[in-house]
Amino acid sequence: MFRCSADCCDNDAASMQQVHNCIERCHAPLAQAQSIVTSELERFQDRLARCTMHCNDKARDSLDGGSKEPQVKLQLQTCITQCVDDHMNLIPSMTRKLKETLIAAAK
Repeated sequence: MFRCSADCCDNDAASMQQVHNCIERCHAPLAQAQSIVTSELERFQDRLARCTMHCNDKARDSLDGGSKEPQVKLQLQTCITQCVDDHMNLIPSMTRKLKETLIAAAK
């Protein structure tokens, strides 16, 4: 990307607008890759957040149902730990999918 941008600036015959457009074309693949990665990470974070919210809801329901606080805290900790473990197991497939998507986007 930087080499491409530098080449744009080396064109003495190009107008300022042409140089600007050339540099934007050089940056487009990186911007697209950043967008893909950001989107995938946001989806991952949203899934993890939904899981932990579900744990919080279950804990609140248990408290409302008369369960003792130490029991509910353990239930919450166990549930959240399971969420984290489940989502950590998703990282390899998410990484593989990201690589495939980025390779396809680069073509």
